[in-house]
Formats: sequence, C-alpha cells, structure tokens
Amino acid sequence: MSNQKVWFITGASKGLGLALAKLALSNGDKVVATSRSIKELEEQISQPDENFLPLKVDLTSDKDVRHAIERSIAYFGKLDVIVNNAGYSLVGSMEEMSDQEFRATLDVNLFGTVNVIRNVMPSLRTQNSGHIINISSNAGYVGFANATSYNAAKFAVVGLSEGLAQEVSAFGIKVTLVAPGQFRTSFMEKGSMMFAKNRIDVYGLDKAEETWSSFSGQQIGDPEKLVRILTEVAAMENPPVRLLLGPDTYHLLKEHREKEATEFELWKHLTLSTNFD
Repeated sequence: MSNQKVWFITGASKGLGLALAKLALSNGDKVVATSRSIKELEEQISQPDENFLPLKVDLTSDKDVRHAIERSIAYFGKLDVIVNNAGYSLVGSMEEMSDQEFRATLDVNLFGTVNVIRNVMPSLRTQNSGHIINISSNAGYVGFANATSYNAAKFAVVGLSEGLAQEVSAFGIKVTLVAPGQFRTSFMEKGSMMFAKNRIDVYGLDKAEETWSSFSGQQIGDPEKLVRILTEVAAMENPPVRLLLGPDTYHLLKEHREKEATEFELWKHLTLSTNFD
C-alpha cells in the first residue's frame, strides 16, 4: 500500500495509546507499540501480525529508547508517525511530593518524549519526512492545584513542541501538539494516576484522591473519536501545530486566556515601564 504508514506509539498497552495502535492496525498500517510491559502489550493485541511490533522500552533510558528506534527501523525499514503518548499523573501538593516522586513524573512525561524525539530525528531528517505527535494535556496550558509536577511536564511538552516545529520544518517533518481534556480511558486508574506518599493533613490529599478517583469511568470524551482524529491529522498535508481536543479543554482554555488578558492589562503599566528612559 503506497499510503501505508509506520507508527511508533509509546504507552500503547492501555488508554489512548492502545486505542490508536488498534485503529492504525485495522487501517492496514504498521505499528511499533511500546510499553514498560511486553506481556501487557501482547495480551491487549494478541493476534500475530507482521504489521505489529511490540517492544518493552524504558522511556527514561536514552540507551533503551535508541535501541528501540534502531530495532523498529531495522524491522519496518522506516518510521512515519511518532506518537509520544506515555505518561502518568502524580497527585499531591508541592510540599507533599518528594524529590524522587516529582523527578520521576518529569522523567516519564517529559524526558521520555525528549529521548524518543532525539533518537528518531536522524532517521526522519534523512528521509526528509515524518510527523511527530506529542500528547500534552489541558494541564499543559492551565495550572491545577495538586498536580504541579504533571503541570510542569505538560507545560514543557507544549513549549518543546512549538520550538521543535520550527527546527524541523525545513526537513519536511511535521509536529503536532495535542492537548486532550477528559477522555474515558484508564488514565485515572491505578498505575496511570499516582498519589504522593507523604500526606500533610491541611492539604486534604485523602479527599483529593477520593475525588479524582471518582472521575474514572465518568469522563465525557470518547477515546475512539480522539484516535480517529489523530489518524486523520497524520494524513494531512498541513496539520495543525496545536490541537485542542474536547469541549472541556476548549472552554477551559478560552476562559483562562480571557483571565490572562485581563490581568496583563491590569499590570501593563508595570510591564511597559522597564526600558531605559
């Protein structure tokens, strides 16, 4: 098939990554699916298929990621669409989060994405084509209490994507930053949502854990519609650099931008007062 694409999808054993991998395979595309657990991948996509390559990859290891990219290209000959989807959220106040917990969140959500991009770029640049799709979140644009490490990672992915898009456009490579809202996946279940181990009563983390966990299975977003949009975006000649997905994200960001604009104007007299006279 002349239009057959080769996908490299991280965090593909569940949630959006799994749904996207299944859809791409059903469309006749080839898929490299990565996860921390090869067993999970093979259980979820069990049928033997020459178009499917499951890989156990530690995204926080640059060496492991490089080996996975090399193996994928050796197997399929090239990669076309790179989807940096793997991630998890750590819930807790800044004071409650340990240094290790905070850094681990960034290692997966941010540096996992960095490792993939850095190692796949030589191949994409040589073939003068490719599409990098980075999954951020509405938490990459709006800060939320008790989610600061996740905010830090996802805000960084937004900035990374915007800068990367400018760096690689000359090589025929496209970049799309996707910011989904709440979609009905396993993201709010154990393993995808973690909670700070240290509890300080005044922050009410026990209540926050109860509240956040109750959202699981109640999200209004349809993940099948989201991944269908991703396959459509991957086929576009001129895809968006920034793509919000979900009415909740659209309205949240619109309101947030309006508040920002109001505050900018309120303090403009200070903002504009900093040049030499």
